[in-house]
Amino acid sequence: MASMVEAPIASTQCTDGQTAHDDTIRQNGDVELGLGAEKDLAPYSGQTTKLESENGELVIYVTFEPGDPKDPINFSKGRKWMISILASILTALSAAAASTYNMGFPSMIRDLQCTSFQATTGLPLYTLGFAVIPLVTTSFSEEVGRKPLYVYSTIGLALMHLMMALSKDIHTVLVSRFLAGCFGSTGAAMVGGSLADIWLPSERGIPMAIFTIAAMASTGVGPVAAGWIEMNPRFEWRWIQWFHLIATGILAVLIVLFMNETRSSVILTRLARRKRKETGDERYRSHAEESDAGLRRLIWVSCTRPLHLLFTEPVVASFSLWVGFAWGVVYCFISSVSPVFKTLHHFNTGQVGTVFITFLIGSLLGYLTTLYQEKLYTKYVAKRGPEARLHASMFAGVLFPAAMFMYAWSTLPNVHWIALAIALTLFLWASFIIYLAVFSYLAEVYGPFASSALAGQTLCRNVFGLAFPLFTEQMFNKLTYKWANTLFALIATVMIPIPFVLYFKGEAIRSRSRFAKNVTHKAVS
Repeated sequence: MASMVEAPIASTQCTDGQTAHDDTIRQNGDVELGLGAEKDLAPYSGQTTKLESENGELVIYVTFEPGDPKDPINFSKGRKWMISILASILTALSAAAASTYNMGFPSMIRDLQCTSFQATTGLPLYTLGFAVIPLVTTSFSEEVGRKPLYVYSTIGLALMHLMMALSKDIHTVLVSRFLAGCFGSTGAAMVGGSLADIWLPSERGIPMAIFTIAAMASTGVGPVAAGWIEMNPRFEWRWIQWFHLIATGILAVLIVLFMNETRSSVILTRLARRKRKETGDERYRSHAEESDAGLRRLIWVSCTRPLHLLFTEPVVASFSLWVGFAWGVVYCFISSVSPVFKTLHHFNTGQVGTVFITFLIGSLLGYLTTLYQEKLYTKYVAKRGPEARLHASMFAGVLFPAAMFMYAWSTLPNVHWIALAIALTLFLWASFIIYLAVFSYLAEVYGPFASSALAGQTLCRNVFGLAFPLFTEQMFNKLTYKWANTLFALIATVMIPIPFVLYFKGEAIRSRSRFAKNVTHKAVS
């Protein structure tokens, strides 16, 4: 049960878009680590502390006792897995919606009498919603909790599929795509925080890997089904959206019924309000209520700090550039798979969709690699610190351009299509490892500032995903598939040193970072 801690009323500064007790910055600039979405999630102590304020006024803080079942970290395993699975399904549906859209181009262009470029614009518009909205939704989760955002985002995503299915012109489709990206971004932006709310660091490996599989594999599995739906003259592009609507609608009901609030500060605030209502004693408060930062301040911090970290922190900048480029190429491949296989190997739409099974195979290889990486992390973390998370990413740094070279030089009519499929599988294998390494490493290095660091790389990643498809078709037409993809591979080759530099020099780089240095110092002291 929740316990009461008596202390003086005092205001604290809210940082990183989190609640005041999550992490605070003292006047001397030192960082005090506390309890929040990126915390190690130790339960509240429940001890009673009585302090004297300047005016002698006391406040009774509502906190969790050790082992309190209301604390999300103490949820049962069954409840934790229910939350993790529902959140990952939302991630999967959001990821699938990004790529299944492309499979309906032939019938959409015919029905709406639009150009191929207009139809393609729906892909980057979706990623635009993914890039911008998470900067704001993080702040709202501090005020209203995570569950309401899951509920309204899932319902909103379902309604956007309905809007698209009923569209009479391409402009309505494009508007619904952007709004679908806005609602679907919750599946990418908030799931990591939800998992951190309920799992201890030592337990997060498998849930995080499942989340990553949902994000990466669904991008490929969705088109496998969508390709054959498009092939059926009774279904075509509108029914791709109808099927999405059905699946998302079912998920919305399940989230309402079975998803629990996981934000500990929000739960404590609700308990404090209930206690004030029951007793009439206004001294009952949660630590979060003592923050003098309102929603406007939270939104400002959420929007500006990620940019600050992105442009001033070498670790965030280099990793964001790396994963951003990888994400941009992923979207280029999503756009190019159809014309490459149709033009060179005369695949029909259903067969093209089946090619995307390579995304699933690559993600499963990435998952198996993650299991080995976790063993290496356990073995070397005491010696190498956070850099122990980068063993697999060094392998991925080499595999990434190698797979792209293979894909580029297989885009010839006399080369069997299986070579392209193998190259795609290797490419997704490398991308999976890069994606997971960036999330894990930044979260560990930046501690309570991890949400801002991750928001910065998410913004960068989705900006690349937004921009690349806009010039893909023109680039392939000018340079041909072989030389355009060779150019991508050469750029990826230049980025090979990034994980190696961070592995061997990461500690020295972090020691010169105001944010990472403070986190590391506190973690060790």
